Amino acid sequence: MTEAQTKAKVVRTLVGKVVSDARAKTVTVLVERRVKHALYGKIVMKSAKYHAHDENNEFHKGDVVEITESRPLSKTKNWVVSRLVEKAAAV
Repeated sequence: MTEAQTKAKVVRTLVGKVVSDARAKTVTVLVERRVKHALYGKIVMKSAKYHAHDENNEFHKGDVVEITESRPLSKTKNWVVSRLVEKAAAV
């Protein structure tokens, strides 16, 4: 194994739904995951909201997007929207 392969950076990606697009160049993405409760064994839903950078304001509320971790872009923004997974249904 070469030195470059051993030091390969692991890129974290998450998939979630855009719940807010009110701010300029920023979307709020809700990521839900299913985990097993430690004591009772029941599958429960856990969720977290992430602020992600959206340079061209192209993603809107209801879109399912993939976000990738990046350098800190602001006080609360450490993620960038990498691609659109599914467009929101038209009302």
